[in-house]
Amino acid sequence: MRKVYGDTSKNKKKLNKPRQKSATIPSSTPLQPGTRAPDFTLRSTPDKTVSLGEFRSRPVILAFYPADFSPVCGDEMALFNEILPEFNRFNAQLLGISVDNIWSHLAFSKARNLGFPLLSDFNPKGSVAQQYGVYRQGDGTAERALFVIDGDGVIRWSYVSPIGVNPGANGILAALESLDAKEEK
Repeated sequence: MRKVYGDTSKNKKKLNKPRQKSATIPSSTPLQPGTRAPDFTLRSTPDKTVSLGEFRSRPVILAFYPADFSPVCGDEMALFNEILPEFNRFNAQLLGISVDNIWSHLAFSKARNLGFPLLSDFNPKGSVAQQYGVYRQGDGTAERALFVIDGDGVIRWSYVSPIGVNPGANGILAALESLDAKEEK
């Protein structure tokens, strides 16, 4: 029986209600399963970059999120950090991506003791989020979006959660299990 990795909020009544997309925030269409994932190179530290292409031959999880230090983002990234061993079981690399700058990422990662890279989609702002169809033009942030990419660079699963809702990790784990089952055949 698989564990349920969902919302980590202790008091669900206090969970922020999802914001409705307004006319000022045009909705975009996230890339769908079966689409080749656009390659990118983003900074993970002031002197280090990470490219999607570095991870060819293994699954990659892209976790776009709106902002460092926001309550839901903090809970979401902490949950992913807690279950890194589950992701590692599938040899999957987790990459967190937001439009925050490097220094914000470094402080957030240190404060949350995160064991995976946070990539800065800061300059030009949101360019990678735009390529994946998950940039919120109206408020200049990324959607809360998840993508599972196979070892050939093809998106196999994607999900966009309402901004105020932690999507949990069950969808990611199911997608990784599906990839694993295909490889075993």
